[in-house]
Amino acid sequence: MPTRHFPDVVVIGAGIVGAACAYYASRSGLAVTVVDRGPVAGGTTGAGEGNLLVSDKGAGPELDLALLSTRLWRELAQVLPPETEYEPKGGLVVTPDEAAFAALRTFANGQRAAGVEACEIPADRLQDLEPHLAPGLAGGLHYPQDAQVQPARATAQLLRSAAGSGAEIRLGEDVTAILTGPRGEVRGVRTPAGDLLAPAVVNAAGAWGGRIAGLAGTELPVLPRRGFVLVTEPLPRVVRHKVYAADYIADVASGSAALQSSAVVEGTPAGPVLIGATRERVGFDRTLSTEGLRRLAAQAAALFPVLADVRVMRAYHGFRPYLPDHLPAIGPDPRVPGLFHACGHEGAGIGLAPATGLLIAAALRGEPPVLDLHPFRPERFPGPDRQGADR
Repeated sequence: MPTRHFPDVVVIGAGIVGAACAYYASRSGLAVTVVDRGPVAGGTTGAGEGNLLVSDKGAGPELDLALLSTRLWRELAQVLPPETEYEPKGGLVVTPDEAAFAALRTFANGQRAAGVEACEIPADRLQDLEPHLAPGLAGGLHYPQDAQVQPARATAQLLRSAAGSGAEIRLGEDVTAILTGPRGEVRGVRTPAGDLLAPAVVNAAGAWGGRIAGLAGTELPVLPRRGFVLVTEPLPRVVRHKVYAADYIADVASGSAALQSSAVVEGTPAGPVLIGATRERVGFDRTLSTEGLRRLAAQAAALFPVLADVRVMRAYHGFRPYLPDHLPAIGPDPRVPGLFHACGHEGAGIGLAPATGLLIAAALRGEPPVLDLHPFRPERFPGPDRQGADR
């Protein structure tokens, strides 16, 4: 009789984080199957701008993760096809007045101590970097390590490479149960196509990661945080870097459920300018927020007056996977042996995906991590997030 082979690990989620987990796990010699109820990058990833940022992260565990990912993205850019549109364009954070500039300097000093390159740009030099930037700004900081990819294409290329290492990709299959044994240990997953047995499961389901945790009989308080992005008509390269005002950093760190907006403006190789993004916790409500779009357009035009008369061709939105302390859950879940989490990256998942995948692959193989996983441990939350009633 033929021998039936089972994977070593099932990765739930074919977004950028799941793709990175599959990529590094398969390259380490593990047999991987990726399962997703939709297409490649069909959730949060496909609605992302492709930000690979260190500039918006203060010194601490997330910045350490971002710096590792920065190195890994550079390595990936050498081996993945150019369709990923990796651009090491750098970021420019600008300030409206001297008080904000002083606060940004203090923030950058902590970043530099962790390994971030941050170059102060006085007001009279800002337009050397961005000729169309509005006059009257107090100054800014240039972050040469910031970069960008085309997120859906990068995800597809990571999965294609994983498949080349033996990974199986199963799309259009919803995971309806996590199979467990008599001691609660993971035995695989169930989909409408049947049971898929494996001794390990990686929850890379993004904003839906709380649902997957629940299927395994545990809790992870992942909440969706909606965001909108505007896309302009194709233009000459009027925006050279990833440009945003310093108040964006505060929006990223905020836990408020209310509508927040601080424009991040960037050009793309294809010509359109991307203008993102709003933040609000409204569950999985897909209603168009005209107020959010109005704010983004006004803020972008304030940074780049040349955009005031440019046509917006479309707007789109997605749901960031938010955890209450703004850190992702990465690593094994001691409450359910064989369950690993790789979700909750909020708006930084595309940037943090390679480091997450590398860490998950090491954990699956029982190898020591290259970064301390303690800040990202899935069991760090004491109970259900009481702010999650809007889910």
